[in-house]
Amino acid sequence: MAILLLSSGLAAGCQQTSPEAPRPNIVFVLADDMGLGDISAYHEESKVPTPHLTRLAEQGARFTDAHSPSAVCTPTRYGILTGRYSWRVLESGVLWGRSPCMLDEQQWTMPEMLQEAGYTTGAIGKWHLGLGSAEQTDYTQPLVPGPLEHGFDSYFGIPASLDMQPYCFVRDHAPTAPITMEIEGSTQARNGGGGFWRAGPIAEDFAHDQVQPRLIEEAVAWLDARGAEQAAGEGKPFFLYLPLAAPHTPWLPSAEFRGRSDAGVYGDFAAMVDAGVGEVLAALERHGFDDNTIVIFTSDNGAHWTPGDKAKFGHFANGSVRGQKADIHEGGHRVPLIVRWPGRVPEGSVRPELFGLNDWMATFAGLLELELPEAAAEDSFDQSLLFATGVKSGEAIASRARRELVHHSLHGMFALRSGKWKLIEGLGTGGFTAPRSVEPEEGQPPYQLYDLEADPLESVNLAPEMPERVEELAARLEEMRREGRTRPRAADSQ
Repeated sequence: MAILLLSSGLAAGCQQTSPEAPRPNIVFVLADDMGLGDISAYHEESKVPTPHLTRLAEQGARFTDAHSPSAVCTPTRYGILTGRYSWRVLESGVLWGRSPCMLDEQQWTMPEMLQEAGYTTGAIGKWHLGLGSAEQTDYTQPLVPGPLEHGFDSYFGIPASLDMQPYCFVRDHAPTAPITMEIEGSTQARNGGGGFWRAGPIAEDFAHDQVQPRLIEEAVAWLDARGAEQAAGEGKPFFLYLPLAAPHTPWLPSAEFRGRSDAGVYGDFAAMVDAGVGEVLAALERHGFDDNTIVIFTSDNGAHWTPGDKAKFGHFANGSVRGQKADIHEGGHRVPLIVRWPGRVPEGSVRPELFGLNDWMATFAGLLELELPEAAAEDSFDQSLLFATGVKSGEAIASRARRELVHHSLHGMFALRSGKWKLIEGLGTGGFTAPRSVEPEEGQPPYQLYDLEADPLESVNLAPEMPERVEELAARLEEMRREGRTRPRAADSQ
């Protein structure tokens, strides 16, 4: 049932402006720490075999200037599901396994929007947005609020990253088994260990190396259930949010994938992600969902791939750009984005437009002809024109294109992308790559300024030479933070 848009905002939900329009299914796959350089469709010299993702790109569109809302996990998930920059509520860092839910009950989410538009919604995978309301989550009590309180009909997955305790599977509001055991910590595979995770409590039915296979198994079963509903004449359009826990540490490829790549254990684990996507695509095909399903594959940030890893394997997980996961430079947040939608997205197309993963909420609203309340998705831009049939004018697309995007690093360093310009508020990387921060020398501006068209590697800081440009962009960044939203208000777009 459509819910009318009222002036009261979030509680009003969305208005379906064209109830007769057919509804596409949506499968949104979010890899964890996978770089665009891992996928051969982006980087021909990738040492990771990715046949399924490469085929997906051949069947749809590959975005070359797509960015995660943050260079790390939690903030990106918040941005995707709310259409809002997470730094408005989380200044730096990520949540942990016992953190309370960071989604405000008044914050309208993308799954809630789709749920109200008649979709069956399911989340399977790494949640990492906190569970419960207590200061420290008590896993012996119902895990409320959680995914089901923010728009999902069902949930199965793990609370946080695969290296964060407590280690357990959660279904809906509770662990699937008691958390009664303890596990010792393990060191990085790159340092000779079995794969990094922290010591702590672990459930009786949990094994780290079974998480990736289990998530894919659950996703396929969820799609099988939708297929059964369709066969019985009871099907509804569906939204599957599939945030994987790989290839984030610990790197734990199954035996059949060991040695599959030429990029060590990490590459093997990334190849396993590709194979999992292949299983999901096969399930869609088996039930005849292919032609009416939007399939999206992306990553929550860049790969955690160090200079030492590059030197050892000759593999560039983040492509040729500077930096890695957590950094403010492009390697931290420029991510793969592949979209397949038969009949709407031309096969083998390349989209150079600037796109933020926080744009999906407004974009889905545009595609489905739903009206967003003014107080929702404050930083989400409607980019549905990129997927409109019959649109051939580059000028028409450019008139609605996103021109600015805010980037954010693990340690709270900001950057503003504006056209070809990128202004970084600070010196250093703000993340994992050294130096994290640098004190400016006397007379040196505390900014980095890059022309990404002329210098995509961010190698020449133009800030000392272009103080007026720095001042202009710095003022604009501050304005965007102060305003509390970047999505144009309806009155502004008329």
